[in-house]
Parts: sequence; C-alpha cells; structure tokens
Amino acid sequence: MFAQELHPDLFTAVLHRLQVTPANPDLRLLDRVIGAHVRTVPWESAFRIVKRSQTTAVTGCARWPKEFWQDHLQRGAGGTCFESNYAFSAILRGLGFQGYLTINDMDESIGCHTAIIVLLDGQKWLVDAGFPIYAPLPVSPNGIMHRSTPFYHYTIRPQGDSRYQIERQPHPNWVAFTLIDRPVTDKEYRQATTADYGPDGHFLQRVIIHKILNEEAWRYTSDEEPPQFTHFDYGRRIDQPITGDVASAIATKFDLDEKTIRRALQLTNTSP
Repeated sequence: MFAQELHPDLFTAVLHRLQVTPANPDLRLLDRVIGAHVRTVPWESAFRIVKRSQTTAVTGCARWPKEFWQDHLQRGAGGTCFESNYAFSAILRGLGFQGYLTINDMDESIGCHTAIIVLLDGQKWLVDAGFPIYAPLPVSPNGIMHRSTPFYHYTIRPQGDSRYQIERQPHPNWVAFTLIDRPVTDKEYRQATTADYGPDGHFLQRVIIHKILNEEAWRYTSDEEPPQFTHFDYGRRIDQPITGDVASAIATKFDLDEKTIRRALQLTNTSP
C-alpha cells in the first residue's frame, strides 16, 4: 500500500542524509525516522510552484518519490502533503514497515490532506510527514489517545465511521485535520496527487516553508508583509524580520536552492 521502493543507491543516500540506520521495523525506528525527516526535509511549496510553471499539462507536474528525493539531496527540497507522504512511504517500505496511505479532510476542505497508517503489533500509528506531525500517533477506535512532543501535545479523538479528529496543543488552530482511516489504492493516491496541481490545487499561490531548526519550529510564508521568519515556542509566536535579499535569506535559513526560491517568489508576485 506504500509507494514502490526506491533504487537501492537512492534509498541508501536518503538514509545517509537522514542519518538513519536500518533496524528492526518497530516503534523506536519509526520515531527515529519521522524525527529525522522533520528536522531535515522541509514542508515547502516553492518547488511545486516552480514545477507547475515549467509544465504545460497537469499530468506532468507531480514529483514522484524518485524526483522528490533527488530534489532534496541536490537542492534541499521538500514538498506538501501529497508528495511528501508518498515519498516518505517509500522510505518506510524500504525499512520494512507495513501500512497504507489515506486521504483526509481539513475543516470544510474534503480530500485535501494525506497521511500514513503504519501497522505495528496490532496497533495503528498515524505518521504524517506532510503536515508534519512530529511523532507517530497511536490510533484506536476504542478511546481517546495522546502523545506529546517538544513542540505539541497531540490528541487523537475517535468520531466513529473510521474518522478521527487530530488535535494539537498549544496552537491557535488546534484541530489539525480529520483522519479518515481507510486505505486508498496507489492509483487513487497518484490521481489525487496529480489533481492537486490543477485549478483547485493547494499552495500554488504562496510560498510557505516549515522546518525544525536547532530544535525550534520555524516558518516563512509569503502571505505576510513585511517579510519575516516566525518561530513557534510551544504556542508562543516570535517574529524575526528579514533584512536584505529575501530569497537569499530564505535559502540560507532553510538550506534550500536559492534559484528555486527566487523563481517561486516571482511566480507568486512576491518581491524576492
């Protein structure tokens, strides 16, 4: 139910980048690999914005796992939920984990977010490299589950019919999304990923970047003027104005390819 495994050389290079050593596919390894991912691979929209501008047909836009990971290794790229979770599932598959991909809702937006369910010893774990969620979260229809990280305390609240409300505290938007715990086929997932580059696609009109840097959650979004980086300290927002060249500052801060950042800002009518 995950993406196909990567070529061994690429898989090895990604693990080296994440500083993850293959081991028994258990919760300890799952914690380690998602923790490494959120500290290494940004959640970002710049690369998809540029890719969309370079491709005439929507069908040629999607950055499948091979391209996703090559972009990351060569230019620091990440992605948004559809591509990030699909690419991350290829890593999980290579490490020996079993599970499936899901397509989920956010507020009134239907089918706009994806996530992964990993199966470990009869327990389901929500893994989300595309939000991101900063640790695997236990999922059970029998009651409310909890898990804490240095960044948020998470609550997984069953709502019936395989639906779960994923909550995070402290956060002004404390309801993260609604997990729909139903496997989707590879074909369905790829179709949804491709469609996300269409007229109703998400994050094609603004550059937004999230990454854990030095154990702090940082963000940039082109929606905000004047340009600034924002640091979130367990619910407390701290803004840091960007001085000088914006594209260069963003690329340096998040270890991203400056040319791609500059082009994405131009395409979204943001001063680079």
